[in-house]
Amino acid sequence: MSTVPERPQSPAPDTVAPEAGTRHTGSGAPGDVLVDVRGVKVHFPIKKGVIIDRTIGYVYAVDGIDMQIRQGETYGLVGESGCGKSTLGRAILNLEPPTEGSVEFDGVDIASLKGETLRRKRKDIQMVFQDPMSSLDPRQSVESLLLEGMKAHGLVKDDASANQRLKQLLRDVGLPPQALQKYPHEFSGGQRQRIGIARALSVEPKLIVADEPVSALDVSVQAQVINLLEDLQEEYGLTYLVVAHDLAVVRHISDRIGVMYLGALAEEASGDDLYAHPLHPYTRALLSAVPVPDPVVEDRREQILLTGDLPSPSRPPSGCRFHTRCPWRQETRCDTERPELREVSIEGVEPGHRVACHWAEQIASGEIQPHRVDAVAVEQSSDSGDGSLIGPASVEELL
Repeated sequence: MSTVPERPQSPAPDTVAPEAGTRHTGSGAPGDVLVDVRGVKVHFPIKKGVIIDRTIGYVYAVDGIDMQIRQGETYGLVGESGCGKSTLGRAILNLEPPTEGSVEFDGVDIASLKGETLRRKRKDIQMVFQDPMSSLDPRQSVESLLLEGMKAHGLVKDDASANQRLKQLLRDVGLPPQALQKYPHEFSGGQRQRIGIARALSVEPKLIVADEPVSALDVSVQAQVINLLEDLQEEYGLTYLVVAHDLAVVRHISDRIGVMYLGALAEEASGDDLYAHPLHPYTRALLSAVPVPDPVVEDRREQILLTGDLPSPSRPPSGCRFHTRCPWRQETRCDTERPELREVSIEGVEPGHRVACHWAEQIASGEIQPHRVDAVAVEQSSDSGDGSLIGPASVEELL
């Protein structure tokens, strides 16, 4: 896992220190619910056939999500690759229409909008993509890239004001005005990501969905981009949904954190409370994998090694999605009854801490102790080509 260094005291040598821009605070007061996700599901059909396509199943990428993002906060979404984090982010923007459920943004159900109404609403919701190179048109200059969205939403009045606005955007993200005439391939990875952020800011959004915004960057550049996002949030009153798998990055930037596993939220809490009191077995396993830069603490702390592979999202386990790999699995309820994401009342845990586990209180008190888990047979990925199964094995055999 990578770590995020402390904020540098001075701007990088190749950047220009940001100047104050026009603050955009949106319509809601800080703390009001800006995004309300209710029962969102995104299922992708599995087709088979040459002449006539038949639907033989579904990939349950997102399978029942309830969450809220408040005005002015940063919500971090973490989980393993393939758990549905990016799909949920795209569903909130209606880039991937939800199969079921609603996404209310500022009181309007985004999932029900289509055509011109949806296009106009997208001005308020923008996205920063994971790969800054593939998300920028290599045949367009930076000026053209930034002007495109502004023109589409009628934000360009005349050339003089547009040019002034573009220079302000570049200053806000720490790039010189000369960058307007350059093309994406002439920049480093960190600079390209800054251009992507400037493009998102160009239409004055209320919410920015940042999909793995620093995963493709060096650690030193990660710190610059993360600190830039924080500065812009304070300056413009932005709200963020940050999708990531790096727990250090999420802890550094997030006010609240949601942990996803196989298309569903396993746990949700404030950043400090989640790291201090992880309640779901999956969250505890994730945090135990984060290295601690103290050999004494590292040797003594709890380490949870999960067995088996992540189940296929086209054939999710019955009951609790995590029960096939859970060291605290019980004979009752775990494999038959899907747990509800509920707020728990445990000493030392902050109010609002939600967890999808039948036995969260008993695990936290020590009443239920972890035990050895035998891996459950799961279908291999299609890359193997043989369709074979992984049979039951002990922890030692799998390691």
